Amino acid sequence: MRYAEDYPKGEHYDLGEHKVTADEIIQFGRTYDPQPYHIDEKLGRDSVFGGLIASGWNTCGIWMKLYVTTLLSDAAVEGSPGVDEIRFLLPVRPGDVLHGTAEIAGAAPSFSDPGVVIIKNKGELIRGDGQTVLILTLSSRFRKRGNGAG
Repeated sequence: MRYAEDYPKGEHYDLGEHKVTADEIIQFGRTYDPQPYHIDEKLGRDSVFGGLIASGWNTCGIWMKLYVTTLLSDAAVEGSPGVDEIRFLLPVRPGDVLHGTAEIAGAAPSFSDPGVVIIKNKGELIRGDGQTVLILTLSSRFRKRGNGAG
């Protein structure tokens, strides 16, 4: 089990990759963000984007899945108090391979629970061509070692 103390400031993590599909974009769009360029390839071509693109929220979900399955799979983590920043920098299209990263930007004790540290992560998704499509700053609640976790 990994605890707050195991995530030092400045540490950089490789979260792996995800290949985006048209079906994924359309399914997410229909369910959560039914704008024309997220749900229909033809309407996407007729839009300012010139094609089908993923919802920014879909893109956030991709980063989150990579973060959870790699960085949090063995962590004493207890959710998140929130996100400070999200920027959708470039459209994400079917076939894009997105590479996730996270960097520990800082940590602070929880005001409400002395056994918890709030760790701030700077996350990115980078397309195969090297361009960053998403940046975000996420805070996560990690238990301190020896405080009843694990």
